[in-house]
Parts: sequence; structure tokens; C-alpha cells
Amino acid sequence: MAHTQVNVPDLGGIDEVEVIEICVKVGDNLEAEEALIVLESDKATMEVPAPFSGTIKDILVAVGDKVGSGTHVANMEIEGVVKPASADEKVSVDAAVTPAPVKQEVAAPSKSQSLEIDVVVPDLGGVDAVEIIELSASIGDELAVDDSLMVLEGDKATMEIPAPQAGKLLSFTVKVGDKVSQGDVIGKMQVSQASIQEPSESKNETSSQESTPPKTEQANAQVSEPKALTENNVEVGSSVHAGPAVRKLARELGVDLAQVKGSAPRSRIQKQDLYDFVKLRVNSPAVGPATVKGSDEDFSRYGSITEQPLSKIKQVTARNMVASWTTIPQVTQFDEADITELEAYRKQSMATQLPDGVKVSPLAFILKASAKALEMFPEFNSSLGPNADTLILKQYYNIGIAVDTPDGLLVPVIKEANKKGIIELATNSSELAKKARDKKLPMDAMSGASFTISSLGGIGGTAFTPIVNAPQVAILGVSKASYKPVWNGKEFEPRLMLPLSLSYDHRVVDGAQAARFARYLCELLSDVRHLLL
Repeated sequence: MAHTQVNVPDLGGIDEVEVIEICVKVGDNLEAEEALIVLESDKATMEVPAPFSGTIKDILVAVGDKVGSGTHVANMEIEGVVKPASADEKVSVDAAVTPAPVKQEVAAPSKSQSLEIDVVVPDLGGVDAVEIIELSASIGDELAVDDSLMVLEGDKATMEIPAPQAGKLLSFTVKVGDKVSQGDVIGKMQVSQASIQEPSESKNETSSQESTPPKTEQANAQVSEPKALTENNVEVGSSVHAGPAVRKLARELGVDLAQVKGSAPRSRIQKQDLYDFVKLRVNSPAVGPATVKGSDEDFSRYGSITEQPLSKIKQVTARNMVASWTTIPQVTQFDEADITELEAYRKQSMATQLPDGVKVSPLAFILKASAKALEMFPEFNSSLGPNADTLILKQYYNIGIAVDTPDGLLVPVIKEANKKGIIELATNSSELAKKARDKKLPMDAMSGASFTISSLGGIGGTAFTPIVNAPQVAILGVSKASYKPVWNGKEFEPRLMLPLSLSYDHRVVDGAQAARFARYLCELLSDVRHLLL
């Protein structure tokens, strides 16, 4: 067992930087290159990684401390990695290098007062093919020197590409998701001739970079990723301080960092801030507009486009779906119900007993079966309490039915579905659907649902994953029934099978419960007698 000393790497001439985050604790077992601490200067952040796989023995700094190149920040215990001359050996990790100034290719000067320049990717420390994760500026923006143009991300680091000159952004030649390397042209700017660097200055800067000391060159080769972690702009004018690990977690959780308040110095966002934000959103009702972001990319540069406004219904639906998808851990259970006998009864025996003008669709039977299943499995007819530590079990069974209208999706609610028969459910659902399409639904007709059914059977498809409508905990998706060969023990026979997709909130319902609910629902639909009793 050897003890190693972890020191701050070369900071590229910066005297002191602040410790803004401690990523580990004493006793943690780490892999090489996992972050130990995060440092921040006025314009950049940097992770100090573990030099080897091992265990954290001591942490010698705290959040808010100032450190410089070579500062002893932690001790680690490792096995079989190094053979120190003494019991303890210093290990310096040169993991960051200040990025070189952005190089630029200048178009031939003209008699006008402005000209176009190509903006190219600067030195990335020897890394190729780094992904663009954000475009921080828009075509036509007037930018100052060093304003952010885009953000690149490697495996463990992000890097901001700044504007090389003050001027107007004319175009991007890349888009989010593209991968770029040093020297790639990423856009064009219109700048004043007076602001263009002289070629001799560019040459001097290049020479300066080429004469990098051997130690720095070695560091470049060791790190294999962008070295400067600059503060990214989620949207222009809205500065967000967060490291790459936090940004990655935010993307996994579907959280917009611009909405999160950081608790670290300079309002830097830490992982715990994300968890607290998600917990708050989960425990709060989805009221008011949620943030729905589209693309600000200029698609017209690829060809002809048209633009049309979204209806108010679609905008509201989008906000609600974003809120539900962001706050609810959703899982979908798939199953099939054999509705051969049910359809035969509906089309033959039942049709002869119905009053004139009354039609019964399969949805009426699915509504009845769902109401019975909710009574059998009350967790599916519930909502989480305000602090997510209680479950509110509802004693009413109000089922929403998703209706496709020309303006978008509406969900009228059939109240007390468990107390109604098949014919009454068919009549209610038909009337509500007609009112929805005719824009005559009263507002109270779309409130109070405890469960939702989204039926696409009339359109087609084999399966889909409906999104739970918060604060409900489950939704049933119904696809188009089709005949399939089913083994009856002696032979295959054609049976009409109805695909069901049950999405549920995994905080309330586990997989076993979901499977039992779906199976019970299938059993009810397979034998129409269960629904008529």
C-alpha cells in the first residue's frame, strides 16, 4: 500500500484559483481520472482528477480555499501502481492548460470598412472530434470579443469557443451534435478592418504556442480532452456556472440549468442542487407554464421552409408533457388482451339489444374494465402527497379519455366510471368526444381525472409509450387489435388480440404491480361476462 500526494496541476500562469466544489469524501474508492475537486477562476473552471485508482485518505482543502499550481490538495492510497522511493511520494497531475487564442483566417482586405473572417476551432490540447453540445449565439447577433459562440464537450470537460473579434455573426457551418477538431471552420463573422490582428501578431502567437515547454506538451498528451472548462450560457445573456459532470446529470434528468439556483460560491450549480430542484418539482403541482424549448437553428440555409404557429391547445399540452416527463420516472408495461369473444358479442348479440341510434365501441368495454382494475389495484388510482412521503388514495374513479381534435389533444373526463354500465359509458364517451371536437367542452369536463386512457386503435399501430399525466400515476395506451395465431393446447387458432401499453410512475408503482394490473385488465376483456355483472 503506497501513499500518493495529489497536487494542483499547472494553471497556465494563473496565480490563485478558488476551490468551488469537493467531489469526493474520505474513504471513497476512485478510478483514475475521476474528479477530486473543481477549481474556478474569473472565466474558467477546471476539474482536478485522481492520478491513479485508489482510496481517498485525506482532503486538505475546503470549498472557498485559494490554491495555485502545485498546491497539495489530497492524499490517496494505491496498490501496485507506483514504487515510491519513500513512504510518501508527490504526484503532480498536469491536467489543464490554458487554451490558445482563437486562430482565424482573414479574407483578403478590400476598400470597404468591414470584411468577413472565418472562425476556426482553437487548440484543443491534442483532442480530435469533440462534440458541439450548444450554440450560444444566433445568426445576426452583434458580438463582443470573447462572447461565447458555442460549447464543445469531451468525455469529462466542456470548452467554450469565443468570438475572435467584435462583429456580426453571419453564419454557422456546423450544428449541435457535429464533431469538430482544431482548425475546423465553424462559422463566419463580419468585422471591422481596424479590429483585425496583424499577421505578424498571429505569427508570434503561433510561435509562442510552438515553443511550449516540454512539461506542458507532456500534459497535453496525457489529458486527451479539452482542458479549460469555461462557464456555459444556456441561453445568451443567462450565465450558468456548472461543471461537465453536473451538466451531464442535468441532461440525464431533463433539467434546464437556467432554472436551477446554485448553492456554491458564485451561484455555481452542484449535483445536490439538481437533486433538490427535481425533488421540488416532483412535489409541486404542475401549475403555470413549464419551459418548452425548440431549436434556434437557421434551417433556411438547407433549403426552403415555412413556419406556422402552434395552437394554444398544443402549446399547453407541450408544457404539461415536458413537466410530466421531467418530474416522473416513467416505465411502460406491455400486454395483449384476447378480445375475440368480446368483439363477437359487441357486434352481434349486443347490437340487437341496443336502442336505435346507440352504438357501443370497444372503448366502452375498456373503460369498464379499467374501472374494475382500479378498484382491484388502488395504487393506480392515487397521487403522491405534497412532500412525496404520502400516497393519496382516491375513492372516486374518474377516467379521462384522450380525444384527437383538429386543434390538438383534449382529455374530457368520465366521472364515476365504476358506477356506470357499458351503454352509459358508451354514450358518455361519445358525447364528450363530440363536444371536444366541436369546441363545446366546459372546463369542468376536463378536470378531476384519476386515470387516463389514450386509444389509438382507430388509427393503427402495434404499441406506444403514453406519458403519464401528472399528478396521476398511470395511463393506459390502446393500439389497434389484429388477428394472430394463438396456441390453444392442440393447435394454432386465429384470435383477435388487443395491444395494451400501461405507463406508470415508478415511485408509486413497481414492475410486479404493473404486470399484475395489465394481466387482470386483459382477463377482464377476454371474458365479457366479467364486465356485464
